[in-house]
Amino acid sequence: MRGEIIFHVLKPGVYTTFQDMGRIGYQRYGVPVSGAMDPFALQVANILVGNKRNTACLEVTLVGPKLEVRSPITVAITGADLEPKVNGQNKEMWTSFHLKKGDILTFDSHKSGVRAYIAVAGGFEAPAFFGSKSTDMKSGFGTALTKNDTLKGFPQKEKSSVGVKKDFIPVYKKSIDVAVVKGPHTDAFTKKGIENFFHTKHIVEANSNRMGYRLKSEKIGLKKDIDIWSDAVPPGGIQVPPNGQPIILMAERQTTGGYPRIGTVVSTDLEKLAQLIPQGEITFHSVSVDEAQKRAVKRERFLYELAMFYSYI
Repeated sequence: MRGEIIFHVLKPGVYTTFQDMGRIGYQRYGVPVSGAMDPFALQVANILVGNKRNTACLEVTLVGPKLEVRSPITVAITGADLEPKVNGQNKEMWTSFHLKKGDILTFDSHKSGVRAYIAVAGGFEAPAFFGSKSTDMKSGFGTALTKNDTLKGFPQKEKSSVGVKKDFIPVYKKSIDVAVVKGPHTDAFTKKGIENFFHTKHIVEANSNRMGYRLKSEKIGLKKDIDIWSDAVPPGGIQVPPNGQPIILMAERQTTGGYPRIGTVVSTDLEKLAQLIPQGEITFHSVSVDEAQKRAVKRERFLYELAMFYSYI
């Protein structure tokens, strides 16, 4: 089935790309996972328009695009509050709404967060690489939106608007506390280095990106005689190079790494990092693997129940 044009790009925004949940199962071949920086916001956006949770959305970074609607569609916008507007009028986020041909979707000032997600009912038509439509420009998969692009999709029959209760909508802050599972190379660090990691604030550097967040920190000291073999790196893995300044591995991280890892951010806190602005502050605290798993199960249960609820109304 071929898609039809649903958007004409009048302005692309700073960095607007297609993202889904990423390329699963190809890291053994050196292919990064990529995918949405904030998987929770992406999945909720898809649920609100009746899509499967892994459907590709537009990930908008800090400054949103200006899009002219070419076919009637239902959309939902979640994640960072970049003040979406339709024909100059504010539109509510974390809820679905309808757009008619000729409408202009824009974004105004930045209020909170970093990345917003635009889902369209039926999904976007976009090329897939290794089973994913996620853009990863470093790997040569897809490109960011440019002026005068036309975006195709598969418009669905109009449904009633639905939304998420305010209690369930994340609040994006400029200073966050992040849960970490220690290891696997805790023994590689000095006692003072571990104290600095867990008991001081870390600042997100401006050169952070989808591959990794570079932190300005009190030096996380390493033992001089330590020798680490390169191994597979997980999402949220926190590497510490010889300069003692941590790097949190994000969506477009490399598949392997040789720097010692002091810990791994729990999966349910990755969205906090994805929405933390440059120069934002981070503090870390340690949790057990069991606690991290409980949080992941709780999050998955919420998304599953939300999807099931909206599939019946």
